[in-house]
Formats: sequence, structure tokens, C-alpha cells
Amino acid sequence: MNPRAAARTEPPRDDYGESLARAAILVVDDEPGMRNFLTRTLGPRCRHFELARSCSEAGDILDQVHFDLVILDNAMPDKTGLDWLEEQRRVGLFAETILITASADLDTAIKALRAGVSDFVLKPFCANQILNSVAHALDRKYLARDNYLLRHELSGGGGTARGRLLGNSQAIRAVRDLLARLAPMPTPVLFTGPSGTGKEVAARTLHALSERADKPFVAINCATFSETHIAEELFGVIEDGTRRKDGLLFHAEGGTLLLDEVAQLPAPVQAALLRVLEDRRVRSIGSEREVPLDLRFLFATNADLEAEVTAGRFRDDLYHRINIVNVAMPCLRDRKEDIAELAALFMSEFVTTLGMPALELNDEVLLKLSRYDWPGNVRELRNLIERSVILGQFPAEFEGQGRVSGVQAIETLEMVEQRHILAVLDACGGNRAEAARRLGVARKTVDRKCAAWGV
Repeated sequence: MNPRAAARTEPPRDDYGESLARAAILVVDDEPGMRNFLTRTLGPRCRHFELARSCSEAGDILDQVHFDLVILDNAMPDKTGLDWLEEQRRVGLFAETILITASADLDTAIKALRAGVSDFVLKPFCANQILNSVAHALDRKYLARDNYLLRHELSGGGGTARGRLLGNSQAIRAVRDLLARLAPMPTPVLFTGPSGTGKEVAARTLHALSERADKPFVAINCATFSETHIAEELFGVIEDGTRRKDGLLFHAEGGTLLLDEVAQLPAPVQAALLRVLEDRRVRSIGSEREVPLDLRFLFATNADLEAEVTAGRFRDDLYHRINIVNVAMPCLRDRKEDIAELAALFMSEFVTTLGMPALELNDEVLLKLSRYDWPGNVRELRNLIERSVILGQFPAEFEGQGRVSGVQAIETLEMVEQRHILAVLDACGGNRAEAARRLGVARKTVDRKCAAWGV
């Protein structure tokens, strides 16, 4: 056990917020009395707590652990805390910083602001003063992170998929079972399948099932950024020790990062990503320090990565590093029994958001929807429902006569037959031989009907 680290106990119940309970804090102070005081005050309340007696010792600790907050004494024996902080900013220190000092003249205050100090705490101070300062600094940090991630998502750089992984088909139940099995593990996961099959929804479901569910989920579409821009977005950048931008890997710390359209990553970024995956450390562009990283990686693509590797457009070693577990998302044509549930969900969603009247999803409409091949998968179905709600009617090829309010739809014999056979098939878990036995028909009859219906 690290002798510098304070023992982790159950955090006391107080009003300093959840930010403190999940934070990692480093105290840099040469006075034993102050270190003991801060250990008793902060150690039991935060997730991880460490002490450094000098600036050089603090630098060594920062090379090994990622911290959310550094509490720094300005009067240190080897150099001032502010001089050390300026050096650390240049080599790559992104943590919030609180300066504790016996005096804060104007020159010190200006220098501290330039070095990115979040707050001053003047000595002597009581426990409540330092606790309030720490809580406010962490709240600002997490608020800035949440705002950045929200802007990233709204700008189109990340995914916008929401909702649950709906459906009760055998194909989608198998995906849900696999996600539940993968949720508690740190293993990278690769989601594959054509566009519109719900790869990001599945990735968000995996995150929600994991122990990281209360941490950030960050999705980035690799196809939307240039080579230079995506490197800065992922890893961050430091220029001349003055301009600093945290990368999405830092913002997602402790949570989950989804790299969608991973086949579109430029070759230099593929190499940098491979090193991050292998070492679990990340270095910002222009930084000298590699920072430890606690992050789960998920990947998604609609491309054939093996073909991309053969063509020399995707690194073979990176492919094998991310393809430990492959979750293949089924096409909508392979789970047509889910169309009714999905259509009803999208109808309810757009009726609410658009303030338009609902269209009736009667049996005739659902039969026609099930006959369609859906090359755009779930996304195409969602777009169809939205467009139909806006226009007040389904396209002619999907419209049912029973849509008119107050008129009862008349089922055709084909509709009744299809609904009954599909219900028996579902009850048999997709086993066509067993379904044929229960229906009292030949297996070839069931096969022929399913082929005609695209099931």
C-alpha cells in the first residue's frame, strides 16, 4: 500500500457535495502539522488522497496518478509553489489548484491567476474554509467539463442517440444478454453493423449497466474531424505553456469513451490510440508528461475492418487490440417482430415533441412496414415515422385504410395468417421445425411463408 495515500474510510455526512466524494486530491506542503490537518479534514471525504513533502516528490506522484485537485503551499523549501505550478502547467498538469499562503499580495495574485490557480486560502484557516474552497473548485471543474461535453455533443462531434435498446426479438435479446455479461468488465468492445442499427444506443446501454454509469459517457464521430483537429479533440493540446485545451480523454476520465466510425481515424492517430490502449496513459500534444488514464473504450464501425487492414488503411495491431469482443448489431430486416414496438415508441416521441396528432398504427400499416426491407434500419424507420407525423399521413406504400379515425380496420386472411405464424414462431424461439409441428403444416410451408415476408 502507498504510504503517502490516506486510508479510505466512509465519507462523513456533510454538505460539501458529491464532487468531493469522487475526487482525487494531492496536497503539497512541507509542514507536517498542515499535512496532518488536511489529511484529517479531506482524507475521509474524498475518493483518493495523497501527500507530498516537496515539489520534486509531488512531480513524481503526478507521473503515476491522475488528480482532480492539487492543494499547494506557496512557501516551499526548494522553490515557491507558484514557480513549481508554472513548470507543471508547461509539462502537462490539468488539475484544479488551490494555493494556501500566509500572504497574498497583488504580484502573487496576478502570478497565481496566470498559472491557473482556482482559489486562495490564507493561513491560518479552519476546516470549513478549506472544505468550502475545495468543494467550490471541484464544482466549477465538473460544471466546466459538463458544459464542454454538452457543446461537443450539440456541435455534432458526438453521437445523439438516446433511449433504450428496444425489442423482444431473439436477435436483440441476444445483444442485451451479451451487454449484461460485458458490463462489469473493463474490456474494450467493438460494435459492428450497418448504419442505423443502433450501435451507439447499445454502447450507451453498456455504459448504463456498468459501474461507470454515474461517470461521463463521451461519444465522438471520427469521420467528422480533420486529422489535426481529431488529435487535439482526443488528446488535448498545450502551446507555450499558456494555451491549454483538455482532450476528450481527460473529460471522460473515469467513464466511457465511444469512438464511432473508428475506421476513419487517420494513421498517426491510430498509432497514438494504440499506445493509449496498451499503456493506459495519455500525453497531450505539446506536453512532456504522460498522465494515467482510467477509462473504458468502446468502438463502433459500419466498415469491414478486416478489409481495411488488408488494404493498409487500418493498423493490424490496433484492430486486434479493439476486436477483443465484437457485438454485431442485427439489421431491422432480421428482427421484424420488433417493428411494432419501435414504431409505437417513435410515434409517441414525435407526437409529444412536435405537438402533432398521432397516426394509427393498425394491423394493415404494421403488415406493410414488416414487408419492407429497411436498408436504413432503425434510423430509417424513425425518420419515416417523423415524416409521416409531420405530413399527417403515411406514404402510400405503407398507408392502411384503417387509419381514418372511427373506422375499424378489416384484416385480410393473409394478415391473420402472418400474425398467427409469427406468434407461434416467437413462442418457439424461432425454431421453424417446432413451429411447423405446432401449426400442423410442413416445414417447407413455414420456410416459404417466412421468405415471402422477409423474416
